[in-house]
This record gives sequence, structure tokens and C-alpha cells, in this order.
Amino acid sequence: MTIPEPVLRELRDIVGPAGYLDQPDEMEPYLADHRRLYRGATPLVLRPDSTEQVAAILALCNEHRIGVVPQGGNTGYCGGATPSADGSQLVLSLSRMKRIRALDALDYSMVAEAGCVLAQVRAAAEAADRLFPLNLGSAGSCQIGGNLSTNAGGTAVLRYGVMRELVLGVEVVLADGRVLDLLAPLRKNNAGYDLRDVFIGAEGTLGVITAASLKLFPRPRTVETALAALPGTEAAIELLARLRDASGDLVTSFELLPRVAVELALIHVPGTADPFDRPYPAYALIELASARIDPELRQVLERTLAQALEAGRVLDAALAASLAQREAFWRLRESIPKAQRRAGASLKHDVSVPVGALARFEREATAVALAICPGARIVSYGHVGDGSLHFNLSPSASLSAQALLAREEQVRRAVHDLVARYRGSFSAEHGIGQLKRDELARYADPVRLALMRSLKQALDPNGIMNPGKVL
Repeated sequence: MTIPEPVLRELRDIVGPAGYLDQPDEMEPYLADHRRLYRGATPLVLRPDSTEQVAAILALCNEHRIGVVPQGGNTGYCGGATPSADGSQLVLSLSRMKRIRALDALDYSMVAEAGCVLAQVRAAAEAADRLFPLNLGSAGSCQIGGNLSTNAGGTAVLRYGVMRELVLGVEVVLADGRVLDLLAPLRKNNAGYDLRDVFIGAEGTLGVITAASLKLFPRPRTVETALAALPGTEAAIELLARLRDASGDLVTSFELLPRVAVELALIHVPGTADPFDRPYPAYALIELASARIDPELRQVLERTLAQALEAGRVLDAALAASLAQREAFWRLRESIPKAQRRAGASLKHDVSVPVGALARFEREATAVALAICPGARIVSYGHVGDGSLHFNLSPSASLSAQALLAREEQVRRAVHDLVARYRGSFSAEHGIGQLKRDELARYADPVRLALMRSLKQALDPNGIMNPGKVL
């Protein structure tokens, strides 16, 4: 389908000269996903600067049955913000809608537009002596609208929850151009169905989120960070439980790093350093935080680690004595994805299972993966505190990248089948997009899928909202 020029002209008029891009070199950054798995085409990238403009765009596109692909910072991993290759869809970038509309420190809430970069939102909260706890490696480029549309997680889910739990309300433009205003920052509201949650995690397939009321929290005054060397994942789960009990649930982050992942970072990412003088099977990056000045928090961390050391569940530990050391610990963790990319092709799985079953799942997943790919390096790391693992396979001296990639489908099926047996998720935090549509169709409960399709039909009967994604 070719979009008629009179319609394109009308769309340009809606947003004005500063609100669209139509030159190939200008549109280029909007046409490929972050991982370069998908590439699309479009005659026009629209960049509205108000909810009213978004509403006018969708009303016109709905009238003419034109597909619209909402796009935030374009940092997603599943191709959820990439238009189709036939040029029949428009890209709707929210990047100009970046105003903080309101911030009420006493109410611990903020209203931010969808195009606000996550780092901007965090900085605005900090300036008001508050915390917005969502934190991702892409914080300097991902946008609040994208965080909402993918129900982003990050490193503080253990303490604060995923994006869905950090939102009080949303403003959404529906496919036909109507505006649904649910922005009131209410903690209690039982007046009918909670429509807010319908749009969070929907990846732009049901409407365009243009703003959100966000929860703020007291800013941490005391933060203690440690890197603990461990025998393995089972010891990590036990240590997490000990720390939650001992601290009164002040653990904000608990990240698992196997030795193979640490070695990849040390080899491939300059500026990383091993804090220990010998290798260990696994490590936990631990962070505790309190909203008050609490000199006892470090003692709690030290005492708990010492008790676990005595019990043989911790092999060594290093506590950050300075901000620089804390940043060095986090650099090691955050360098793992980059290191794995630099090490060559890999097979990636973004999965979650109940926390208590994590060690058992990891053992079984490793066994089934190695049965298919003998010699592969298993790089299994992630947010152990919320049951989320990046269960990845990398090539080795005995298994080439080509041989590894040739078995991708077999490995994926075996790992995801195992996840299903644990009643886990094959998409813990990266969404569905285009990449995992078939997986959703395969593993989702049929009743759930039917309800999702009914919602899609009710809210977007002409199918213009992010066509080809999720369903």
C-alpha cells in the first residue's frame, strides 16, 4: 500500500515544519532496531510535540487505514518499534514530547511526557530530593513512553518493582484519536476497570501513551555496595534471603555474575577490573539502601556476609569503600552485554522463573543446551533478585560461532520448553515485538490469547496501531 500524497501533506500540516522528517538520511536512525535485526521503510517520520497533534495524526491515519509505529528511544531488543519493509507504515516518534508537566514532592509524584529520557526523569526527581527508581543501561537514551510500553524492569525491581508498579496513571491517545486521560496521581481508585494497565506493556499496539503520572520515593541517604564471591547460584539465592531478613528488606539490587561473564568483561571491555586476587565460580553484586543516614547499614551487610562466609555460602567479599569502587563494581556488571557482543555471535534468552527455582532451572537449562551444543560457553547472568536470567550461549575454542548459530532454533525451543515447565516467562523484560510473536502464540494460554485479540479488536478495529507486533 502506498500512502497517498494528499494524506502525507495533511500529516505534515498537523505537525508543522519542525514536526516531520522525510529525507532518507534524516529518517535513517528511525528505520532499524537497536540490535539491527530488523530494517523497515517509511515515507514520513512524524515528530509531534503535543497530545493534540498525536490525536489528530491517529484520527487521520485511522480514517485512511494507515499503520502507525510508535517509537521512543529505539533501544528495544525485539524489533517492536521498527516499521515494515514495504513503506506502508508511518513512524511516530515521541522524542519532542519531553516536558515534565508537574512534580509534587509532597505527593511523591511527577507527570512526565512520553518523550522524556529516563535520565532526565531521574534527574528531575533528584532535584526535588526524590527518587525515581527505574534504572537501565540505556537510561541516557530510552524514553518513558518506551519504558511504559515494554513494562521495563532494570536493576532495582527487587525493591521497587517493574515499570507497571511505578506508575499512578497514564494519558493515552486511542487509535481513533480520542484521548483517554487517566493521569490523576491517585493511590486508591476502585471506580471500575483499571484501564491504565491495559496499555502498559502493550508495545504501542492498543494506543499511544503520551504522558504518565509516576511514583516517586524518598532519595537514598545511605547506600552500601558489595561484591561477594560464591560457589554458585544456589548460594546466591540463600544469601539474598539472608540479606533481606537481616536488613529489613533494604536490598535494592542483587545481580548474579558467573565467572565466565566476568572473564569476558575483563578481556573485552577496558576499564574493568577483578576485585579479587583469584577466580571464583560466581559473584553477586549487592546493593542495600536506606532513605535515612544509617551507619549501621554497612555493619548489617558486613555481618551477614561474614555469617555466610562462615557457613561456606560466601567464599570472599569486597565492600565498596568509595564511590569510585562502587562504580567499578557496577561497571563490571554493566559491561557483560557489551563484552559478549565483542566476543562474537551468541544465542540469547531473556527468561524468568520463580526465584526459589532459579538454581534448579539453571542446572537443567545448562544440561539441555550443552546436549545440543557441546562445548558452548554458558553465560547465565542477571537480576537474580527477581528471578530473571539472561541465559546465553557463546562460542568457544571447540565450538565455532557458525556451528552455534546453526543450532539456534533447537536451543531456543529446548530452553523455552523448560521455562514453560517451570511456569516461567520466555520474555522476562524485553517484550515481544516482532522477534517473539511465534513464541507468544506457542506458549501463552489460549484463553489469554483470545482475550488479547478481543482487546486489540475493541481498541483498534482497523489494525493501525503498530501492525505486526505482539499478536
